[in-house]
Amino acid sequence: MILAGDIGGTNTRLASYDVKNKRLTPRVEETFPSRDYAGLAEIVRRFVSAHGLHVTHACFGAAGPVLNGVVKTTNLPWVIDAQQLAQQLAIRSVGLINDLESNAYGIAELRPEDFAILNEGRSDAQGNAAIIAAGTGLGEAGLYWDGIRHCPFATEGGHADFGPNNELQLELLRYLFKEFGHVSWEWVLSGLGLRNLYKFLRDTGRGEEPPWLAQELRERDPGAVITQAALGKRSDLCVQALHLFVSLYGAEGGNLALKIKATGGLYVGGGIAPKILSTLQDGTFMEAFLAKGRMRPLLETMPVRVILNDKTALLGAGRYAFLKSLSGA
Repeated sequence: MILAGDIGGTNTRLASYDVKNKRLTPRVEETFPSRDYAGLAEIVRRFVSAHGLHVTHACFGAAGPVLNGVVKTTNLPWVIDAQQLAQQLAIRSVGLINDLESNAYGIAELRPEDFAILNEGRSDAQGNAAIIAAGTGLGEAGLYWDGIRHCPFATEGGHADFGPNNELQLELLRYLFKEFGHVSWEWVLSGLGLRNLYKFLRDTGRGEEPPWLAQELRERDPGAVITQAALGKRSDLCVQALHLFVSLYGAEGGNLALKIKATGGLYVGGGIAPKILSTLQDGTFMEAFLAKGRMRPLLETMPVRVILNDKTALLGAGRYAFLKSLSGA
């Protein structure tokens, strides 16, 4: 039996799978509040015991760089060690991969209805692919094409230097530099990034913040407030912030696609994209994605799809464990 986990700062999602016709068939799934537990092993023991599972292979996707089977999670005070987990839980094989690598593995488990298309690209598109995902942070990963299949690999590209490409973005860089020093793409493309964009526009006099909006920003998650106010056309400042966010999303998506030479396509994942799908589809994202000078014709051939299935990372961890079981690991 396969056990998969998607480890987040807020929640840890676990699922068990059987394999039928080389595809994962879910048996049971459960979500745990991560901060209520001292570590991952405690959660896994509870899940396995509660459902009477006999696990042979497991894999967990976690935010942060995985080095030699160990990760210090980005948004949790946990250190996860794959070898120790295997011993503690008496599981034959435990894999530990970056959360975006897990998303990349999950793409193979998705169906056509799990995607929304931003760019059709070539009908015979083939080659490397890439995934970019804005959520709590910004994740990026690649999928190397070996001539037969895609082989996912992790990157920490979300922490690379933010690169402005017009006067407004130059001003944004100067504004954020005063606060953060090093300005990464994650500081503009994430839930926190959306808040940073809004503050920049507000503080540089590009609109008024009404009292009702100021109150909601104090009382609720700012990223969600800004998104909802923008989509509902309740605040011009929020509309500007979301438009800038989507333009930057497309620009960095194009950067990633060029670096990976993603002729097989770019996937847009993460928790934010499905919530702002209408804005992603209004042309702003693709305009910025394609604005790469002489490389525009190459980018036009690349399919661009938004992932709508919020279980992609969990499926990816399950797929990784399944592939390891086939290799005898």
